[in-house]
Amino acid sequence: MRGPIRLAASVAAVSLALASCGATGSDAQRQAGAPERPNIVFVLTDDLASNLVEYMPHVKEMQRQGMTFNDYYVTDSLCCPSRSTILTGKYPHNTGVFTNQVPDGGYRTFNARGNQRATFATALQKSGYRTAMMGKYLNGYQPTDPAPPGWDEWDVAGNGYPEFNYTLNENGRPVRYGDQPKDYLTDVLAGKGAGFIDRAVQDRRPFMMEIATFAPHGPYTPAPRDAGLFPGLKAPRGPAFNEADISDKPAWLKNHPSLKPGQIRKDDTVFRKRAQSVQAVDDMIGRLQATLKATGADRNTYLVFSSDNGFHLGEHRLAQGKQTAFDTDIKVPLVVTGPGVRAGSTHSGLAQNTDLCPTFEELGGAPVPASVDGRSLVPALKGDDTAPKRDAVLIEHHGPNNRPGDPDRQGRASGNPPSYEALRTSSELYVEYAGGQREYYDLSGDPGELDNTVGRLSPQRLEQLRAALRKLRNCRGGTCHT
Repeated sequence: MRGPIRLAASVAAVSLALASCGATGSDAQRQAGAPERPNIVFVLTDDLASNLVEYMPHVKEMQRQGMTFNDYYVTDSLCCPSRSTILTGKYPHNTGVFTNQVPDGGYRTFNARGNQRATFATALQKSGYRTAMMGKYLNGYQPTDPAPPGWDEWDVAGNGYPEFNYTLNENGRPVRYGDQPKDYLTDVLAGKGAGFIDRAVQDRRPFMMEIATFAPHGPYTPAPRDAGLFPGLKAPRGPAFNEADISDKPAWLKNHPSLKPGQIRKDDTVFRKRAQSVQAVDDMIGRLQATLKATGADRNTYLVFSSDNGFHLGEHRLAQGKQTAFDTDIKVPLVVTGPGVRAGSTHSGLAQNTDLCPTFEELGGAPVPASVDGRSLVPALKGDDTAPKRDAVLIEHHGPNNRPGDPDRQGRASGNPPSYEALRTSSELYVEYAGGQREYYDLSGDPGELDNTVGRLSPQRLEQLRAALRKLRNCRGGTCHT
């Protein structure tokens, strides 16, 4: 009887081996008893400044449940350069994407530089993740364009920032939406995101979904149900609002007139509409959380909330806009919940949107390429205080933006700075403009960035800042890890 038993055992072993070879990465993990890789849900908003978080109860609940990054910055306060950085983990000088349009920016420049072949999506998909991209991708992408590599599900809009009367590319098929309340884009994305989670859980593969809203980008269109909220709400009146003396500012700003009552009323209206617009985003987060919980996936899912850039609204006499190096524009929310993240925790070290790509890759067990400029935030999420800390981050901007057809083109009232490179430390902002002008703010005593004291710096300190900026402006990969 031994022979047949051995034969049966051999057949069983071969069958098991064949089954293992045909299994997905996550199946093999389960068979080997290894921990399941986590899911990742990334909610990316558009132009959402930190001062809107207080109107988002589900995001505030995320802060209570997870980690808030108090010093998180973007590489440029402009949509496409920032989003290109998020996808690749690289600074604009390494993606080649400096603006929203060709020849030095936009979707087509991103592709022409080969960036679409090395994103967190391609890395995670190769590692066995089911991936989805929903909402806004990159400026210049049109619904008739193909989906880039790395995405299993693709539900992406284009053509500016409409919340109604838009087209989605739904896995290669253009689908037109109308002007009824059910067509409101943020709500449509919420439904598609919840559906993807349901299907992905049944598929038994780890999943990664980026769901990127137009809101609260202009024209600041709220869901119809939210259009009457917050009557009388005004833009925040911080120390920099309608700044009294800007004679110390660089040439592009120093002669800016004070805001007149009519402009202030307009800024108040814009802020109110922005607060209304993020209600549907917050509702979407709540729906995604409920779906994760209902499917049991919440226990092994990282939920990440952030924005591509900030937004100024009356600060330094500037009407609504972005693109400056001030904290209003470059310092944005980053909140993360998930397994191993301590509830109600904060991270005070410098972090940047270069870090999201390597973070997602490390969470998913994918190799992080040496060419990535950012650092994984996984040690911070796990509470590891021994991880290396940054001394500074780089902000780089190409301007002024006078290109017709760009929805982010700003008039003089909103501020349209020339090209600059900036160094942001934990307590300082140092800016060098094309043409040689400079700014320096000591934020430990001047958080409103009111007093440009570059002329009072010691020669030694000025040279230290210049040297640090020179190093970062040409960095690649590990040399960016200051």
